[in-house]
Amino acid sequence: MMTVKSVKKYLLIFLGTVSFTLGIVGVILPVLPTTPFLLLASLCYIRSSKRLYNWLINHKIFGEYIYNYLTYRKVKKSAKLGALIFLWLSLLTSIMVVSNLHLRIFLIIVGVGVSIHLFTLKTMREEKKNHSK
Repeated sequence: MMTVKSVKKYLLIFLGTVSFTLGIVGVILPVLPTTPFLLLASLCYIRSSKRLYNWLINHKIFGEYIYNYLTYRKVKKSAKLGALIFLWLSLLTSIMVVSNLHLRIFLIIVGVGVSIHLFTLKTMREEKKNHSK
């Protein structure tokens, strides 16, 4: 028989996985925000599964970004720039494909909102790797 604690654990794992999946979809679809879903996934995982949380924090693509955001509330300049470039390339492509004026305006509003959010995030200095011995 499942206890309330185990039901909560599996519910949080499920919610974290759905959030992570939506975050991944958000990388492709500019209207869907990536960061809040990845942060929600990390919150769900840390409260339900240390293994999944460690997997997410050590993920080769998203791990450092999530860790820096959670720990320092900062994002690297290259991550901001990459996000802005990808956001606007995706939005402009969508705007050119869509013929509905209201949808075009909505996409522009979303782009401006996400851009403002990115610009308001603190920027983390990027460490230069010293290869000399």
